[in-house]
Amino acid sequence: MDALTRKSYEVRRDIIEMVHNSRAGHVGGDLSVADILTVLYFKVMNVSPKKKDDPDRDRFLLSKGHCADALYCVLGERGYYDVEEAVTQFSQFGSRFIGHPNTEVPGIELNSGSLGHGMSVGVGMALAAKMDQKEYRTYVVLGDGEMAEGSNYEGMMAAGHYKLDNLCATVDLNRLQISGTTQEVMDSASLADKFRDFGWNVIGVEDGNDCGELLSAYEKAAAFKGKPSALIAHTVKGKGISFMEDQASWHHGVMTEEQYQQAVRELEEALR
Repeated sequence: MDALTRKSYEVRRDIIEMVHNSRAGHVGGDLSVADILTVLYFKVMNVSPKKKDDPDRDRFLLSKGHCADALYCVLGERGYYDVEEAVTQFSQFGSRFIGHPNTEVPGIELNSGSLGHGMSVGVGMALAAKMDQKEYRTYVVLGDGEMAEGSNYEGMMAAGHYKLDNLCATVDLNRLQISGTTQEVMDSASLADKFRDFGWNVIGVEDGNDCGELLSAYEKAAAFKGKPSALIAHTVKGKGISFMEDQASWHHGVMTEEQYQQAVRELEEALR
């Protein structure tokens, strides 16, 4: 197992502890997006906990904010704070680690989670960088269910119009949301075609849970000039835990003690 993949499974282990301790969270989407966040924070983005307020840092927005659990774990593993604080205090009374990203937590750029806002804010950040002649890049991660929100398409249109090649969006396309498949709930058809129609460079990621494939896609996005880039990452909801994989019921689920023990065993086995 390579170092990035190992780190993504360590993040998954943190996530399982976090949601089990809190009896809360959105574990299915956390596990599907874990590799994307790991690759971004440990390899791609120009960010550092020692320079978290550096004006030249890359910006990251988790538009699918209900998966804050995964982001908190990645930031903790990256050194922004003790990951154990996040794991043990998530969703507890008085904790800064609430159910959606908030700027009380180091490394969080935006209070997010009202779905459909991340794209537009990301466009503003990327446009500001162009106007200020700054080199930083802006990364936005969205859920495929979230793509039913119309504000995304206004943002996509603006990004294409302004040729924001310093903006990179990633769609965590796990095909499932809280009430079923995205196709059944609100079919958005070909997201790749929609991005292209708005003037984006589209990069398909066949296995969005493969860190190597993701890294290659982000490198291509950074090298592409003249258009914003969108990664369409085909992921598996609940990735890494056999009984959660590809199950809409684990969009938001509470593990029994037996299920928790099984999840821990599976992750420990993967990390050997």
